Amino acid sequence: MEILDQIYQEIKKYPKIIIHRHQRPDPDAFGSQVGLAEIIKASFPYKDVYVVGKDFPSLSWIGQMNDLKSAEFNDALVIVVDTANAPRIDDRRFDNGDKLIKIDHHPNDEPFGDLMWVRPEASSCSEMIYDFYQHFADDLKLPKKAANALYAGIVGDTGRFLYPATTARTMLVAGALIAHGADAAAISQRENQITVPLARLSAYVYENLTISESGAGYVVLSSQVLKRFGLTEAGTSAVVPLPGRINEVKAWAIFVEQEDGHFRVRLRSKGPAINELAKKHRGGGHELASGAKATDLAEINQIVEELEKLTSQDR
Repeated sequence: MEILDQIYQEIKKYPKIIIHRHQRPDPDAFGSQVGLAEIIKASFPYKDVYVVGKDFPSLSWIGQMNDLKSAEFNDALVIVVDTANAPRIDDRRFDNGDKLIKIDHHPNDEPFGDLMWVRPEASSCSEMIYDFYQHFADDLKLPKKAANALYAGIVGDTGRFLYPATTARTMLVAGALIAHGADAAAISQRENQITVPLARLSAYVYENLTISESGAGYVVLSSQVLKRFGLTEAGTSAVVPLPGRINEVKAWAIFVEQEDGHFRVRLRSKGPAINELAKKHRGGGHELASGAKATDLAEINQIVEELEKLTSQDR
């Protein structure tokens, strides 16, 4: 595959490589970022390889970020993983390197970079990083830390293999990572655990979820609600899949109030595509998993109406 060869040649050429991912990271963002870095470190021990972005305590078990001075970006190869559009890249210095590569599994609605490898059909960016390793397996090494990181990313983006993005290829990659030392049971248990505040927020979501006759579900998590449970917006990702466990729910939206009073919108679906809806509201993503923004209650109501229309058409 020509694009993989081009990326590999750039990795071989540059003595310094800096890897970015998206803001508000999930396990796949951390997993693909750390996994790729560990593969490069193990395969080219003389290179300087860094991972950058904000550290998140909840994901520190996957890897720790590096604190770099801006001068470190000079003459560096910059690789951005798991990020659909440039405004979402964590650490705005990604443009300060010598060359920029994009590796992603989201629809390529906003291309960026000198080289792009985009596979929307992949379950996760972590699966893509394993595919990159396998393509050059005669020359690259896959250490246990990389295997753990990539497995964590796949488990995160497939909902422990429950989501439709899981394919036969996904399962083969997961098995190969276990063969390379990934601790599947420990990783799944780690991603399945929640805190007491999150458990109580989960109960709130189920209690306050509105479900329409067509199967559209939604709940609004205001700043007052989050404060009541001692949580911030960043700590709400664990409740996003919950409405999907209800038989009657076909697609759902979780509206989470931000510090500025606007709302982050997490959209999920079991069938009707919701990414075009997300694009109408300053967002985007996959057909069954997207994100958007709502300015106020009026826009929340508009999104709910559009979601109900989608689920009605899918009956």
